[in-house]
Amino acid sequence: MCTHPDIKGVSFVGANEAGEYIYRTASQTGKRAQVNMGAKNHAIIMPDADKEDTINAIIGACFGSTGQRCMAIAVVVMVGDAAKWIPEIVERTKTLTVGAGKDNADIAPLNNAEHKAKVERLIADGEKNCTLLLDGRGVKVPGYPKGNFVGATIIDNVRPGLDCYEQEIFGPVMQIVRADTLQSAIDLINNNTWGNGTAIFTSNGHTARKFQTEIQAGQVGINLP
Repeated sequence: MCTHPDIKGVSFVGANEAGEYIYRTASQTGKRAQVNMGAKNHAIIMPDADKEDTINAIIGACFGSTGQRCMAIAVVVMVGDAAKWIPEIVERTKTLTVGAGKDNADIAPLNNAEHKAKVERLIADGEKNCTLLLDGRGVKVPGYPKGNFVGATIIDNVRPGLDCYEQEIFGPVMQIVRADTLQSAIDLINNNTWGNGTAIFTSNGHTARKFQTEIQAGQVGINLP
């Protein structure tokens, strides 16, 4: 696809190594290339957002597919009084089930044992440096003693500079960052290395427009993760 003369452009979403190769190869053959890499997507939650819809949306966006998808919401940025919703987010997240996949569980196994070890290592970093509100490590599923299971995890008071924030976790882990203003939340996202996708939840049209205009990410959602 990157070299065939009949193909004029290539769009890709996925891991960095593959994306860099695709971008480099397509560009060398004169094609347009759009490459979205990395999976550390942020969502801003404003205090004026619809509470019920927002909580449902971010839980699904973070923990769906066990967090192992490029468009998962990995970081939730709570602006101002939106942080008051955190206890309710935790309580709802506790109801998610973990299973082998065929039993219609909410959270299935991680891809392999090596990845499970990485996810647990980054959770431990969050436990050490932040506030671990919900710990999914040590989950046991009957009949699968060697399963690569990690349950839903929520880490609060996350900040730039920590391994758990700077690295892709790519698992069922929600990281919460608190911000005082919309502008500081936008600046946080724009300063992050990963810019695959992003979203904002708000009922204010001006806020949504400002976010849409100023944010630097490949895909942008308004009240949609």
